[in-house]
Amino acid sequence: MAGDVRIAIAADADLVRARAEARAIALGLGFSKTDATLIATAISEIARNILVHAGDGEIVLEAIAGDERQGLRVVARDGGPGIRDLETALRDGGSGRGGLGLGLPGARRLMDEFDVVCELDSGTVVTMTKWRIRSSLERLQARRSRHG
Repeated sequence: MAGDVRIAIAADADLVRARAEARAIALGLGFSKTDATLIATAISEIARNILVHAGDGEIVLEAIAGDERQGLRVVARDGGPGIRDLETALRDGGSGRGGLGLGLPGARRLMDEFDVVCELDSGTVVTMTKWRIRSSLERLQARRSRHG
């Protein structure tokens, strides 16, 4: 995959696009259909939070690779009010707006790495990554392409 894929999040239709783009990229990277669905679901949860709590933002999808594994990193940014009580927001049922409170904790469970950085009145950045182990053949091909 060449470069990042950026998706503006400002309406419900943008959630559908973000999920579809993530699923397509994940499948292209060799993720199983199940893992592609988990990634799409995590993105849906985070994108919904952007709409509900900030109004708009963006999702950036980035393929990342190492010798042993390959992944899809998702960075979700908004310029909203931030999360007043992050510890509570990361617990099941901890919604700050009367919702189910499954967004952040649900996404965290679906992904392998998960980080939230927020500044009050400046927005929130959620970074999450799903990994898959590269096969022996994939590792060999990656080494060959790096060494010419």
